[in-house]
Amino acid sequence: MTTTTTLKSAQQPTTFWPTSTSGVGATSLSNLSQMSPLEKLASLRQDMDRLWELTFSGRAGATFGNLGQTAQNIQWCPAVDLYDESERLVVKVELPGMTREQIQINYQDGVLSISGERKSDYEHGKEPDAYRSERAVGKFARDLALPVPIEAEQINATYKDGVLAVLLPKSEDAKPHKVEVKIA
Repeated sequence: MTTTTTLKSAQQPTTFWPTSTSGVGATSLSNLSQMSPLEKLASLRQDMDRLWELTFSGRAGATFGNLGQTAQNIQWCPAVDLYDESERLVVKVELPGMTREQIQINYQDGVLSISGERKSDYEHGKEPDAYRSERAVGKFARDLALPVPIEAEQINATYKDGVLAVLLPKSEDAKPHKVEVKIA
């Protein structure tokens, strides 16, 4: 199933700087000249957001050397979308090739943490010679600071067709309230 989004999403799960020439936020040189100034700015912002998250989340090891204690074990970063659907937040994470048992979800103090490990098809040291190897394997972790308070007891998660969907109902204080204007 394909979803259409605005310029907010389109992160590449296995590389820091997107190398694809297709899709929103792709920043290859051939695609850069065809992008509008607004698309270029959105792409730059996505890259800067990803750099910020990797640098200050303690998981920059795969990209910037071992900058944090947990960074040594994190090997890839799956793409994440976070949507606001008025009554709830929805988080979707691309995790193809994994089982439900390989994924952990935790919520604490306004932060949703999703982590796990995708196993290689081969035992360590017994990998065949590869002509191309682009699928990421190993441990991953994503921490999302949620923009509004939620009802932690009502969090629901499903995993289907390689996509994890986490439904986070907003607390009553975070839901929009209609206010009637009275004429004085």
